[in-house]
Amino acid sequence: MNTIINYDGGITTCPSQLAFPATVAEIQSILRDRSRYPSPVRAKGSYHSLTPCASTEGTIIDMTRMNRVLRIDIERMTLTAEAGLQFIDASKALRVKGLQFITNVEIGNMTLGSAACCHSKDALDGVEFGQASSYVTEIKWVSPDGQREEASETDTPDMLRLMRSSYGLAGVIYEVTLRIKPLEAIHFSYLPRPIDELTEQEVDHIIDSSEGLTCWTIGKKAHFQMRKRVPKVGLTGPLFAAARRKLWNDVAARTGRFIDLHVPTKTLKKLTLGGWFTSNKLIYSALHLTGGFSLYNPDKTVDYRATQASAKYVFTFWAFPRRQWLSTLRAYLEFRDRHFKKYGFRCNMQLGSYFIRKDTSSLLSYSFDHDIFSIDPIHAYTNRADWERFLQEFNAFAYERNGVPLLNQSPFVDRLHMTAAYGTRWEEFSSRIKKMDPDGRMLNPFFAALLS
Repeated sequence: MNTIINYDGGITTCPSQLAFPATVAEIQSILRDRSRYPSPVRAKGSYHSLTPCASTEGTIIDMTRMNRVLRIDIERMTLTAEAGLQFIDASKALRVKGLQFITNVEIGNMTLGSAACCHSKDALDGVEFGQASSYVTEIKWVSPDGQREEASETDTPDMLRLMRSSYGLAGVIYEVTLRIKPLEAIHFSYLPRPIDELTEQEVDHIIDSSEGLTCWTIGKKAHFQMRKRVPKVGLTGPLFAAARRKLWNDVAARTGRFIDLHVPTKTLKKLTLGGWFTSNKLIYSALHLTGGFSLYNPDKTVDYRATQASAKYVFTFWAFPRRQWLSTLRAYLEFRDRHFKKYGFRCNMQLGSYFIRKDTSSLLSYSFDHDIFSIDPIHAYTNRADWERFLQEFNAFAYERNGVPLLNQSPFVDRLHMTAAYGTRWEEFSSRIKKMDPDGRMLNPFFAALLS
């Protein structure tokens, strides 16, 4: 039996067929041979998704053997590569030439095929757009009936707009072209602020003063992480970059999980976790007082391939209209405390919030209508049932407040969530996908339950 487990171990799928194509012709053969390769057919990259978007009992096409850089065009400033290439490996190939992606996402194990057609986020490269697919200029794929297809900004912009959020429902992407630019140095500065004292005007000023912005909430204090471009990286830049990667690839999750597993009582757990969070706040305060640090932009991308199970974490992402973020954040803190009082559960990692600008580049852009500020609970779980109960209650909280979920990063979304969040765009997406795949060759139960 073929058993495939996602990044954090929370999702398992057992396809009857698992294929590893190395050429486009092999993908075509798989999709045409319905008896040997049963439906639903799903393409898979690193399976870092937190929902069953790539799961199937039919056929999984593992794209890891199609991982070549095909072309770096300096004149057009584009990179073209096979869809199974991981983002961090593509970034390294660009770095050799003094180049980088425009949006450098944190999770470096996202494949370029996933970057081209799935939701992604990066607030710290939010000068223009925070979604990687917005910089995809051309996609080539094999349709559900085995035909080669392509879409580009110049020839078929409307089709490209659909494909940028197609999640493999229109076929298997095998080649992607993305915009790139010269390597940049960036500087992170930090501003700690009590949430009770924040005003909408102050948040506006912080946004206007930053080229990219993330907010980390610990307790009832927000720590705004602001990004600006700088001419060069100082001598300590590589050390800060390495420390930041170490925090996300090891220390943060491992510490939270250790506290939950080994501190014996609820009261002691609360005190110990509070102490850990206090140390986090002290680090942000020190960075604020010392002016922050600089690094090369791609150095904020993390490679999780060798991360041990004890250091892995999970999260959920819901986007909210910028104008209601502060009130929603305050309401979330009350929700968090009520949940802890009722169930004894709280997230053991700091709360993230991404500011991402309005972006209509894809049909299912989560910032299609306005700028958004997200709320992202992050947790290193020891009891998955506790985490899943929290997720479902948080979904209800977010839905009631006009939240927009992501299909690969918001567990337990349902059709009601999607239709409320995306409205007529969800109906249009559902209709167009059904026309492109009338027999449901690519349609797994996860998407079948969601499409209108």
